[in-house]
Amino acid sequence: MVDATVDVIHRGGLECDQNYMIEGETLGTHDEPNPDVTYDEIPVWSLVIDHPEATILWDTGSHHDALDGHWPEGLLQAFYPHDAHEHRLDDDLEEAGYSLDDIDAVFQTHLHLDHAGGLEFFDGTDVPVYVHEREIKFAYYSAKTDKGSAAYILEDFDHDLNWQVIHRDSEEHFEDVEFVRFPGHTPGLTGTVIHLEDDGTLVFTGDQVYQAPNYEDEAPLGAGLLWGKTEWFETLRHIKEIERRHDAEVVYGHDADQFEEIRDGWGR
Repeated sequence: MVDATVDVIHRGGLECDQNYMIEGETLGTHDEPNPDVTYDEIPVWSLVIDHPEATILWDTGSHHDALDGHWPEGLLQAFYPHDAHEHRLDDDLEEAGYSLDDIDAVFQTHLHLDHAGGLEFFDGTDVPVYVHEREIKFAYYSAKTDKGSAAYILEDFDHDLNWQVIHRDSEEHFEDVEFVRFPGHTPGLTGTVIHLEDDGTLVFTGDQVYQAPNYEDEAPLGAGLLWGKTEWFETLRHIKEIERRHDAEVVYGHDADQFEEIRDGWGR
């Protein structure tokens, strides 16, 4: 167990059809063939892990110019980043008591547009950026071709970065902080398991699990946001085994209700 703190950094919100979050969230019936969809806001957030060995920024959120042309129109309409311009990474860090210069390492769960938009702030620096090999390959493949996932924006991650590529399914680069590959949403999505001295074990699933129904009811992610459905279910079992083994707290990627509960962070 490590004596570390974890701060939750609010990075704005996305407005979207909840069928993206949960497969079949809204379904038509014979008597109601065209029901109203649930259109709601989901939170975007980063973490700052203040660890004895390094201050680690966990994900970098949406790009602050998402509404100003950085995001293509199709993605803008699907996941409307209504307040991205109010959430520059450097400003959000400063509000939480950190500066960019305080960040010793960056960890990217994956490189989708609402997670990798702040990487430009580390362009040309020697700050290590951890990402899984399968993720960076899939991101470039997707951004450079018409295959893969449409949720990558090349300009988010195609920078002069000090990539530290994770090759195995589980790696520990900092004491009691495990980077664990959770394939399903993307082939290289990587979550984090942290064993804290005061708060026990935390499992940050990233976008492998968007919201509580994905985890509790095993309802898959929806609307084409699954790279591999079989892999997703296998990873879900893996996360639940980690939870049982360590009596862990499991934190989802975009759950508005849970986000309100975790905003104070851990270890303070």
